[in-house]
Order: sequence, then C-alpha cells, then structure tokens
Amino acid sequence: MHLGLENKIAIVTGASQGIGKATAGALAEEGARVVLVARGQERLDELAGQIRAAGGQAETVSADVSKADDCRRIIDEAVSRFGGIDILVNNAGSSATGAFEGLDDEIWKADFDLKLFAAVRLAKLALPHMKQKRAGRIINVTNIGGKQPGAGTMPTTVTRAAGLALTKALSKEYAPHNILVNTVCIGKVRAGQHESKAARAGVDIETFYERMAADIPLGRVGEAEEAANAIVFLASEAASFITGTSINIDGGASAVL
Repeated sequence: MHLGLENKIAIVTGASQGIGKATAGALAEEGARVVLVARGQERLDELAGQIRAAGGQAETVSADVSKADDCRRIIDEAVSRFGGIDILVNNAGSSATGAFEGLDDEIWKADFDLKLFAAVRLAKLALPHMKQKRAGRIINVTNIGGKQPGAGTMPTTVTRAAGLALTKALSKEYAPHNILVNTVCIGKVRAGQHESKAARAGVDIETFYERMAADIPLGRVGEAEEAANAIVFLASEAASFITGTSINIDGGASAVL
C-alpha cells in the first residue's frame, strides 16, 4: 500500500519515548520529515540520530507543550526548518488518576494544560499552514477511558473525553479545507509510565504486564509500534476519506466502539 508520506512535514509531541517515539520513527521510515518534540533534549537527540542514520530526516524541539509560548515556538521552528506543516500528532500526556476528592484545582489545571490545551493551541497554530496547502492531518492520541470512564480515573478520563469532542468538532469545521482530524484511543500499551509503576511496586515488568492483560480479550498488552501503525495510517493518503472518527487500540478491552 502506498501511504504517500514522502516529504510530508510531521510534528510529533511526546516523541522521546513510547508511542510518540514509535510514531516518529514510522513516519520517518515512510519518508516524512519529522519534528520531534518533548521536554528532554538528550532522548530527542538520540532518536533524531537513529532516524538520520537510517536515512530519514528529523529535527528536534525541546519544549513543554503545556505552555502556550512553547507551543508557538514548536510551530515556528517546524515552519522555519522544513517550510510548513502537513501532519500534527498530539501525543504528549500522562495517565494522571486519583480519588476525586483528592484532586485539587492545580491537578485539574495541569492535566487540562498538558492534554487538552496543548492540542487546542498546537492545532490552532498549525491549521493556517495546512489551510494554505489545502490539506492536512491532525491525529489526537486519547484514551479509551474517555469513552468509558471508571471510578478513580480522573482527571485523565475527563481531559481525554474533551479531546474526543475536540476531534469531532475540528473534523466538521475543517473538512472543507481537506484537513482530516481523527483520534486513536489507547488502552493498555507498553510504556515508560508502567515500567515506573512496576519498579515502585517491586514487581518484574513482565509480571506487571501479565496482570494488566487480565481483562484484555487478546490476552496481552499492546506494543507502541502497534499504536504507531494506526497513527501513521491515519496520517497517510490511504486514509483520505476518514475524518472525525476514533480507533480503539486496546486489544478489544473497551465495551464501546
């Protein structure tokens, strides 16, 4: 299948590890020129070096997407270095959860800034460049909990639900400009945050993942590369008639479509 991503300019946030890292690598393999965004410069440089060594093109921007000024700088640097923007992957975020009564305003605000307002700001800044080209792709990485929240899952499930609404509204508003907006809803996928939890609990990581997989019909947790494959598909010409939709990447765990 021809994905049509050669020389497309893609911004990937949260690119230093996990799904973001896998997505950036997969886009570069397909010929896209990738802007890698995360807070840690060292990991970004390492990934950029790997992409370049494989013959791809990558630039790095060390930034905190929860800050409006940093969002502006990301877009400015992408345009300055590569000349435009074709694809925006809003992937930055963590799984912040806790008992509702223990969540103060600062926790709520931090989660909205990181997950919702980062996507809002970056999309708003990227859209004029996409409109200029009469084409574009925005992929928001959300969570299956945004569709089916459980007890003790806030603020993440609330901010992710807002991300789903943002996706649908943007898809309607920008379809006339041939800008497609979709979301992937992540379930239990291997990630650094799970490794940290396992270490804190004193549990071997594979044992930890086996326990996580107990309620997954496919019987295992997902790989970052599997999420990346879906994101790259949505960014490609192969998905040219898909907008305003969500894809669950969860091994069948979610009870809703």
